Amino acid sequence: MAKRLEATPRVLVVDDEPDLLTLMQLTLTKLGLEVVTADSRQSAIAALDKQSYSLCLTDMNLGDGTGLDVLAAIAERGLDLPCAVITAFGNADNAVAALKAGAFDYLAKPVSLDQLRTLVKSAIKLPERRAAPPASASQSTAAPTSSAPALIGESHAIVALRNLLAKLANTNTATHVHGESGTGKELAARILHSNGPRAAGPFVAVNCGAIPENLMESEFFGYRKGAFTGAETDRDGFFQAATGGTLFLDEVADLPLSLQVKLLRAIQEKRVRKVGNTAEDAIDVRIVSATHKNLTTLVQSGLFRQDLFYRLNVLQVEMPALREIASDIPVIASRTLARVTGSSNAKLSPGASSALMRYSFPGNVRELENVLERAVALAENPDMIEASDLRLTVDDHPVTQAAASSVGADAGTLAGRTPLQDFLDRSERETLELALAQTRGNRTQAAKLLGITFRSMRYRLERLGMEPDDL
Repeated sequence: MAKRLEATPRVLVVDDEPDLLTLMQLTLTKLGLEVVTADSRQSAIAALDKQSYSLCLTDMNLGDGTGLDVLAAIAERGLDLPCAVITAFGNADNAVAALKAGAFDYLAKPVSLDQLRTLVKSAIKLPERRAAPPASASQSTAAPTSSAPALIGESHAIVALRNLLAKLANTNTATHVHGESGTGKELAARILHSNGPRAAGPFVAVNCGAIPENLMESEFFGYRKGAFTGAETDRDGFFQAATGGTLFLDEVADLPLSLQVKLLRAIQEKRVRKVGNTAEDAIDVRIVSATHKNLTTLVQSGLFRQDLFYRLNVLQVEMPALREIASDIPVIASRTLARVTGSSNAKLSPGASSALMRYSFPGNVRELENVLERAVALAENPDMIEASDLRLTVDDHPVTQAAASSVGADAGTLAGRTPLQDFLDRSERETLELALAQTRGNRTQAAKLLGITFRSMRYRLERLGMEPDDL
């Protein structure tokens, strides 16, 4: 069905409660919208077949079916129609089911008219902003820019990931990005933002592990003047700053349980209260979260709230490790080298490219950047990076090779070897030294490179007598 081109957007509202149906009709009409109502699944489907719409709002529970049936009818007809679902208060399962079925958002009963207006003003823009075609394999190697971030590579994993991000970008549904440290989780979040209906809005990235716990509430939700010592003016938080756009919660697993409760409420109610304020502010953000940790394991251990996990993990994106896309390493390295040097003249020799493809990159793309920065600084000819300039143990991860050479091919070669704990300590020391060398002594970055916490980094350095305060 071709989309209609009219000055007044038309909205289909589906609900079997006459009072709520009338209330929403009056509210939307005041916003300048044309409203068509339906009081059942059957009448909703008939309305979909009769004319086109810019938005559909449907209750979850209908007399002859559910809102999921309406979503299914929209999908079967291939309609480019954003749909939001109204669910019973506190029924998280219905909300999650609706989002997974294709709804871009949901409202909880009793319906707040302010939230309804906010949702409609955001959603009604969705059809007009879908003009950009989804990225295809043929477009994959376009160089990323600040306005149009892109994934580089042609491996099967990257092409599949690119296509998935193109599909998910056109929704407002909460999305969780998982992957090892350094795999480009923030890049995926920026692609979702820049290719979606919120591209014109702000993209606010927050490192949840870098905010002191006593400041988290004021940083996330803002504060009023005089709320605490030092609060000299009113200040917006991350949610207000991201209104109309995307809030990216990086390392969300590091949030303390006390803030997880408040974050869950903000996502559910779409409202936040500034510290020191009595009133709440409506918010309109898409949540994209990320972590290198296993949230399912953290939920089972009681370190992460299950209800928050369900809210954040509606849609999932898995970022491949660099070693899993080895065929893409030469082109990724070439682009990275050009960015590091600020020039397109610098090249990788065939030997250097081969060495990079054989290395396991435990730190992924972030480690690749560090390796190339070091190579440029130490190379005799920065315009031609040779394998020797990379200073890599290319056949495998350095620690793995050291273990293989020290342990030997079979148990019989262990006689007279170094005791196991001494060997492990030496290997750990070498790994820590390598990470610190690659990050120029920055312990925070070294911890990220190794996929451990800063506290664990300090403990290991102290245990091995490496005097962290002097590094």
